[in-house]
Amino acid sequence: MKTDLVKGFKDYTGEEAIKRAEVRKIIIDNFEKYGFEPAETPVVEYEEFVKGENQNDEAVSDIFKLKDKGERELALRYEFTFQLKRLMQNKKLPYKRYQIGEVFRDEPVSTNRFRQFVQCDIDTIGSTIKDEAEILSLVNDVMKQLKIKPIILINNRKLINEILNYEKIKDKDKMQVLREIDKYDKLPEKEVKNNLKKYGADKMLNDLKKGETFFNKFDSYKEILELINLCKNYGLKIIFSPTIVRGLSYYNSSVFEVKAEGIKETIAAGGSYMFNGIQCTGLAFGLDRLSLLSNPSSSKERILIVSLGQDKESIKLAQKLRNEGKSVIIYYGKPSKALEYANSYSIQNVIFIGEKEIKEKKFKIKDLKTGKEKELKI
Repeated sequence: MKTDLVKGFKDYTGEEAIKRAEVRKIIIDNFEKYGFEPAETPVVEYEEFVKGENQNDEAVSDIFKLKDKGERELALRYEFTFQLKRLMQNKKLPYKRYQIGEVFRDEPVSTNRFRQFVQCDIDTIGSTIKDEAEILSLVNDVMKQLKIKPIILINNRKLINEILNYEKIKDKDKMQVLREIDKYDKLPEKEVKNNLKKYGADKMLNDLKKGETFFNKFDSYKEILELINLCKNYGLKIIFSPTIVRGLSYYNSSVFEVKAEGIKETIAAGGSYMFNGIQCTGLAFGLDRLSLLSNPSSSKERILIVSLGQDKESIKLAQKLRNEGKSVIIYYGKPSKALEYANSYSIQNVIFIGEKEIKEKKFKIKDLKTGKEKELKI
């Protein structure tokens, strides 16, 4: 039987899995601190629902398709946002939800790009520009706790559309022009310009570099300035980046991307959109990329209790320590192998329990990192 991983998929165990769990915990704590509540949705949906009205978007074209035994056309979710069309029904607004889980895209694989990855998603249904500022503040709080210095970039789809009209780009070409501009940080500038020439839009990049005097001509630029000022209320500095577009066509106002040193890919992104006639704002973190950049310390103390023929007392002590919130494993094997076992699973503290320890009601905890021992009295 072949047990190799499918290309674009990955196992996570040991230190890596523990680290990812810590990052996830930090993200959830911050989501809930800002009043977002959890939701869970199916991995499998009808293909028609997954595609929605955005069938030409690159992310949508990369969905994994499948059929069940009833020959129904199904697909794996490629993100969480489209499922809000169902979740938002009959909810009191604003409805603030978060969701963390696996999403799937049948796309080319690279060093930091997988076909299955974990998205950490927040959305405010029934949002205003004030909610956009709050979501960006949440992003900053998460990054601060993970000791990552974020670069938060913003733009506005309304502004880009105004510039498209200013350059008299044909309606049928507008979405393709947006897709080409969105490749600005991924391809050489010359290549992007050549691609834009096909649509008579080669002046667009020059326009987007002209600065504030040029942008002041457009009404939508006021929204950019307003968002920048609102973010100041949170002590937050954001950067206007006119080439940020975001690939999904449902965005209709502000769009965001978050970058960081040490990785070229975006680590969080989102924007504002309209679903069911209601304005919404959302953003998603990529857990895989955040885990690469951060190094959070584990919040749980891990202990190995080695039973030297004292199983009942070992269990008794383990339960007491577990009730105090510590992570405990009881080791019933040979004592000579206990330290080797602890090292292999990065368990820092070891307690040996034998007849002497039970009689004296004193236990020694050995710190494997420092080699020091301290006494635990029960």
